[in-house]
Amino acid sequence: MPFIRPFRPGDEAALSEICLKTADAGADATGIFADDDLWGEVFVLPYVARDPDLAFVVETDDGRVAGYVVGTDDTHAFEDWFHDEWWPRHHDRWPAPDPDLPLELRTRQDGTVSYAYGRRAGAEPFGDTYPAHLHIDLLPELQGQGFGRRLIDTLIEALRARGVTGLHLAADTRNEGAIAFYPRVGFTRIPSHEDVAAFGREI
Repeated sequence: MPFIRPFRPGDEAALSEICLKTADAGADATGIFADDDLWGEVFVLPYVARDPDLAFVVETDDGRVAGYVVGTDDTHAFEDWFHDEWWPRHHDRWPAPDPDLPLELRTRQDGTVSYAYGRRAGAEPFGDTYPAHLHIDLLPELQGQGFGRRLIDTLIEALRARGVTGLHLAADTRNEGAIAFYPRVGFTRIPSHEDVAAFGREI
């Protein structure tokens, strides 16, 4: 039976693959970007690099990692670290898009790269009220079995041990399954950008 365990070094490739396979509003994002690696380098690998003890995975009977939750207890500090330490090492691989490029010529990869360059403390308002944030992804084989709830509960237990009082997350507005799921595990919709569904909860 699949079980939840803490992240450990060596899980990174599996986490990147899960991120890729669920990144298109919950569906497989393979081939959407010119470089599939971008998804993991923005949305999962920095978390296990900086806060590995706030990362938990679901391991299957055959030893594969098929789901995860990653997070940070201090969004403002994390975003400054991402901006100052994590993302600069990727500047050569993914240069900043030309800001003068017409919107109709910008790709989805351009949008995510621009987002990465823009990450820093205060860029999003959610961390003021809900200082922690998370990213969670499960391959289809694990969905609908309670692992999402259990992963979030496991992360919340670790955050409470650090004295954290609020947690937020953001989802693609096209991801109807995720948007229906988060209120069932205690999250409330909070104001956000048009293309993002944001949720917060006290913990």
